[in-house]
Amino acid sequence: MPTFEVPGADLAVALSDEGGHPVVQLHGLTSSRARDRVLNLDLGRGLSGTRLLRYDARGHGRSTGRKVPQDYQWQNLADDLLRLLDHWFPGEQVHGVGPSMGAATLLHAASREPDRFAGLTLMVPPTVWETRPAQAIGYEAAAQLIEIEGVDAFLASARGGTPPPATVGAPETVPDVPDALLPSLFRGAALSDLPAPEAVARVDVPTTILAWVDDASHPMSTAESLAALLPKATLTVAHTPTDVETWPNILRDDVAHHR
Repeated sequence: MPTFEVPGADLAVALSDEGGHPVVQLHGLTSSRARDRVLNLDLGRGLSGTRLLRYDARGHGRSTGRKVPQDYQWQNLADDLLRLLDHWFPGEQVHGVGPSMGAATLLHAASREPDRFAGLTLMVPPTVWETRPAQAIGYEAAAQLIEIEGVDAFLASARGGTPPPATVGAPETVPDVPDALLPSLFRGAALSDLPAPEAVARVDVPTTILAWVDDASHPMSTAESLAALLPKATLTVAHTPTDVETWPNILRDDVAHHR
């Protein structure tokens, strides 16, 4: 299994090299390449004729990590992403795709180095700006519950909620993260937010935002704010699992525009 060393972690990476345009695929908080495949969020499965780089973020999946919350802040994850791009696709513009934490990581990287990206496909963007403080309180509560009562208690507390309509029928999964790292990951997420709106508004690359309804952790308010701010954004909203099934084709079309 190839790995790539970054400060404080070794990232598990995989490159599907079929020639063509470079694409980098990220995942969400507590997920991984493998878990996103189970959750039907592996949009790269619909791509061919590209150089597709997938990786597990630090502390997730097969990547290593430390018990340091700051390691998992979005801006630090963006540092990791830019290092990967410098190594695998030096001097090239890539298309970035990812859900939630992955979408936030991409926006941090693109706001810092917009010329590195030919386009973005941002899936279910998370709470940001005015909705972030309440989410941060929830993450700190989750970290404390895990430390006091254990991961099983945390998983039990998360069951029973009403899933977004677009995810009905998805298999039940658990975090693809070592138990010992989960509190640090949640605290790192609690410390995170997007750059200021005016910085995001300078990301002048073609961007597709893929959102779904009725998900407090991935609210439509974020998707709508980003669609209004980003100069070249389009917004597509899923209401059913069938709608989500169209997303790999949307990514394929997004990437094809670069050819």
